[in-house]
Amino acid sequence: MVGLSTGEKHFIHGGIAQDLRSDGRKRLHFRPISVETGVIPQANGSARVRLGATDVIVSIKAELGKPSSFQPDKGKVAIFIDCSPTAAPEFEGRGGEVLSSELSVALERCFLGGKTGTGAGIDLSSLIIVEGKVCWDLYIDGLVISSDGNLLDALAAAIKVALSNTGIPKVNVDLGASPNDQPEVDVSDEEFLQFDTSGVPVVVTLTKVGRHYIVDATLEEESQMSSAVSVSVNRHGHICGLTKRGGAGLDPSVILDMISVAKHVSQNLISVLDSEIAAAEANIDER
Repeated sequence: MVGLSTGEKHFIHGGIAQDLRSDGRKRLHFRPISVETGVIPQANGSARVRLGATDVIVSIKAELGKPSSFQPDKGKVAIFIDCSPTAAPEFEGRGGEVLSSELSVALERCFLGGKTGTGAGIDLSSLIIVEGKVCWDLYIDGLVISSDGNLLDALAAAIKVALSNTGIPKVNVDLGASPNDQPEVDVSDEEFLQFDTSGVPVVVTLTKVGRHYIVDATLEEESQMSSAVSVSVNRHGHICGLTKRGGAGLDPSVILDMISVAKHVSQNLISVLDSEIAAAEANIDER
């Protein structure tokens, strides 16, 4: 937990009210973002994202699996987050486990839509190899290295960047003589297909402090929040998911305004990530 004096709390609230936060940012400005790709060679895709002093790594592994019986035309995605005890004192013991679980669930809501997959930001149908029989299972693992607030947005950005770095092996399929035969799948070690990230969203969390809401809150700012709404938006402006935390209720009109602001802010964030991804990939090519 962040321990603040009464004066520090007043300073944070007063700065946000005047649209001049403690670090000099305006209410709707993100901290500097830096991106590295291909940081874990054994993975199909990986990325490291730093958002101010918040630092996270995401790796993606693709494995052959079987589609579920109620979604035979879609592959599967699982998201697991681990909060390193060295990232923050409150991550030691049960605290880290609870937050890891909360982040995993929130990211699945933001990226995978409802139980039917409606509104999913990741196209699960692109992971199917043979309908009802063979698909790709994507395992997305995130690690929080350092925490200074806004973990959900940082992890979501890292997932988007890691997916842009992900190569899915090409496969040759022998369906067999009978429709009941299990297909034989030959996975290439040399040819890969780039994962399509055109519909993959970013997450923008609007944190309400006093009468105003801000983006990319630091730990100190989060300690003063009454509630927060996280909205996942893709580059087409489509809402892929929404999650709320904090005990204070919000009027529906306020939530609609927050969604509108999130959609606007998301396009700037996507543009920054696109530039960072291009620069990171260029650095890899030069090595």
